[in-house]
Amino acid sequence: MSQKQQTKMVPLPTDIIIPERDLGKQPVLDIRNLGIDFGGLTAVDEFTLAIGKTEIAGLIGPNGAGKTTIFNLLTNVYQPTRGSILLQGIDTKGMTTAQVNKMGIARTFQNIRLFGGMSVLDNVKVGLHNSIKCSMFSSILHLPGYYKAENAARARCMELLDFMGMADMAQYQAGSLPYGAQRRLEIVRALATNPAIILLDEPAAGMNPSETAELMDHIRRIRDEFQIAVMLIEHDMNLVMGVCEGIAVVNYGKIIAKGTPEQICNNPVVIEAYLGKKGAGEHAAES
Repeated sequence: MSQKQQTKMVPLPTDIIIPERDLGKQPVLDIRNLGIDFGGLTAVDEFTLAIGKTEIAGLIGPNGAGKTTIFNLLTNVYQPTRGSILLQGIDTKGMTTAQVNKMGIARTFQNIRLFGGMSVLDNVKVGLHNSIKCSMFSSILHLPGYYKAENAARARCMELLDFMGMADMAQYQAGSLPYGAQRRLEIVRALATNPAIILLDEPAAGMNPSETAELMDHIRRIRDEFQIAVMLIEHDMNLVMGVCEGIAVVNYGKIIAKGTPEQICNNPVVIEAYLGKKGAGEHAAES
């Protein structure tokens, strides 16, 4: 497993931080004062965050803190009650999930959402809908343009599967794969949409330690190879602290801390949110 390199995080004019290498580049995501209410319940409030163009970012917090709701807002599954989301400088307000995906956001889900009865290869082909250039007329009649597009799609799918060490599984039925392989396949399908940022919702859930270590390497390679940003929700703190450069902590729908892994590890507000006041006191006494 490759060693994590220390990334210097630098502040922008607000309280936002991004990797130093992304200075001078437009943040892939610029989220300002985001909030959503469900009836009389405020699920997310005053959520402000920027993700650098090639940043690996973490979003953590206790169960029920609002993390997946935030992902649903970023992908326009939910429309925000207030605030703005700029994706590569463009406001996504009022757009559909498909439009936002085409603009550059891809995601995986906490509960795996593969087409279990289809092959691994065909699952990845689904993700190529943004880039396949073939008319309906050509597809129906199987004209030369159809075969050209089909061959190009297959080649691209095999490249992506090989990148994640899954090329030998291309003809397997997706639903028959081991759990960890299904998680990786979701990531491959998301990459097939050619995103600028990929959102991973608990990608290590159900994985054993060796699979999790491999996932860490894959996340770094995705950032380095594709030069895109990665944002993940995860409860495995070894993964979060090992791979993320900037981390935002949410509780009751609000950000309670932002910083580097080292800053988050030692933040008493974060410790209290996870352990409670009694647990936080014990933690302090032990340290």
